Amino acid sequence: MTTYLQSALRLIYPPRCIACGDLVDSDFSLCGPCWRDTPFVMGQVCNQCGIPLPQGPDAPDEVLLCDGCLGTTRPWNAGRAALIYAGNARKLVLALKHGDRQDMVGPAAKWMARAAQPLLRADTLIAPIPLHWLRLLKRRYNQSALLARAVGAEVGRPVCPDLLIRPRATRSLGGLGRDARFLTMEGMIRVHPRRRIRLAGRHVLLVDDVMTSGATFAAAAEACRAAGAAGVDILALARTGKDD
Repeated sequence: MTTYLQSALRLIYPPRCIACGDLVDSDFSLCGPCWRDTPFVMGQVCNQCGIPLPQGPDAPDEVLLCDGCLGTTRPWNAGRAALIYAGNARKLVLALKHGDRQDMVGPAAKWMARAAQPLLRADTLIAPIPLHWLRLLKRRYNQSALLARAVGAEVGRPVCPDLLIRPRATRSLGGLGRDARFLTMEGMIRVHPRRRIRLAGRHVLLVDDVMTSGATFAAAAEACRAAGAAGVDILALARTGKDD
């Protein structure tokens, strides 16, 4: 009976591409053209922010850094991203973030889980970048928390959705330059007082939808380290191509 119902539903609601809506073979996937036009991160990447690097001679991951990370002290150990925030990837991220397209969380988490493999440790605790409660009330969900839960399920690591909090609201970082972003986010993220024991001596993997300058990740990483985390790594669904 279950198989019959599933077949009937597929006839009524056939699988469609999550980007363009064209018919596809399986649920929650991209069609061929949309897959081709989605800029996945591949090849050599900066070990700290995940941005692709020009292909060069083989080198250990820990020494591969982009110009931005060479000139900036990052308060985390390593970072990765699944997509470049441009073209079709930007469309997908904005649909998840502002368009209530929560159906994108599943495939996005699979892409992120693949990117996160070099970061995973036996004691990794996954936590999302938090939203201030006023913004959460307006948006109704935290897309980073949805991604963190789904990534945790993919990689088999525990998730603490409220490990971090934003006690005060901050202005939107959109349109701000790099220095203004870091100044705005300084000290704006803290570890939840009741969750400190969960990260003590553990490695934390912070999850967010987009990384631009890294100011938000930096504020979160500094909070985790101050609370006793053994190390911090970062994972973004998408990474902008320019660190500003």
